[in-house]
Amino acid sequence: MELITPNLGLIFWQLVIFLIVLFLLAKFAWKPILSSLKEREDSIESALRMADQAKLEMQQLKAGNEKLLAEARLERDRVLKEATDLANKLIEQAKTKATEEGGRMITQAREAIQNEKNAALAEVKNTAAQLSIDIAERILRRELTDANSQKQLVDSYLKAVKLN
Repeated sequence: MELITPNLGLIFWQLVIFLIVLFLLAKFAWKPILSSLKEREDSIESALRMADQAKLEMQQLKAGNEKLLAEARLERDRVLKEATDLANKLIEQAKTKATEEGGRMITQAREAIQNEKNAALAEVKNTAAQLSIDIAERILRRELTDANSQKQLVDSYLKAVKLN
């Protein structure tokens, strides 16, 4: 039971040893422990500040990226609109040119048809005139075989010429 109930001498020596250990710890270990805790606290605080700063920088970069992305979208939309407008303009020009070319070709075709028609009519007239002359020549040969018929025809032509 002695071990369980300490006597006064044991308590005294335990107190002395405790005070010596406390003095040694305060003299040699307490300051380095406190300084290392302070350094650890400072490094943690510094790391937190750097983390906050990095977080702010990331937010700024994100905002900058979003701004660049918005500008890129606007530029893309502008380029697409310009390309669409240019394509529509080219299509409209092509349609206008095709219409003009078609009109010109139709006009040329009409002129060619008219020229062919006039040429055909002239040929028909020439052929008709030639046929008329051939027929008249044959008729006159047949009727003017005698001299008396020829004289009467010449006289009638002369009278007709004098009247005009």
